Amino acid sequence: MKKEFVVIGLGRFGGSIVNELVELEADVMAIDISPDRVEEFAQIATTAVAADTTDESALRSLGIRNFEHVVVAIGENIQASILTTLILKEIGVKKITVKAQNDYHAKVLRKIGADQVVHPERDMGKRIANNLVSNNILDYLELSDEYSIAEIRANEKLAGFTLIDLDIRAKYGVNIVAIKREAQILVSPAAIEEIQLNDILIVIGSDLDIHRFEKKALH
Repeated sequence: MKKEFVVIGLGRFGGSIVNELVELEADVMAIDISPDRVEEFAQIATTAVAADTTDESALRSLGIRNFEHVVVAIGENIQASILTTLILKEIGVKKITVKAQNDYHAKVLRKIGADQVVHPERDMGKRIANNLVSNNILDYLELSDEYSIAEIRANEKLAGFTLIDLDIRAKYGVNIVAIKREAQILVSPAAIEEIQLNDILIVIGSDLDIHRFEKKALH
């Protein structure tokens, strides 16, 4: 069965999620208060609807409760974002992901029951900054204010050594949770696994420890 999603708010962030979900062959209901924006996505999403999502009866009439995951990507209107999330929770939506404008907004969203809160601009800024600063860090995903997952390319300083030789966890406080090697992914690699040149190490840890590992082990 195809996965089914609702995306509320069809600005740049919400619109990109709709496009990506459709590419991944999911069924998507796209909702926005602006009929013009809805018109834009009428040919892309499975269903596109103009509705005020702060109106509980409007949301109920769309059968939102039957969808497994709702993404609230409302732009500048923090009040509409909070009210929409609250109504979705009351209706009984299983999973709700919400875009936050700032830390205060995020705190309120978590309090009222959002399952996942994302800061797209901040997360993207962090990714770009890390990619600019280091040739070895390929991608960066923030898990919390202090912890992240990073994809780091192994250079000649790491190649030829096993994980047990390098003792990365003890020395730097980070864990290598997987190794990407061309088309292969080694999940929870064994301590005797030998790192090869250009392996991509998927590392989890505090931001400070990830940077310490990247600086000291790879330079």
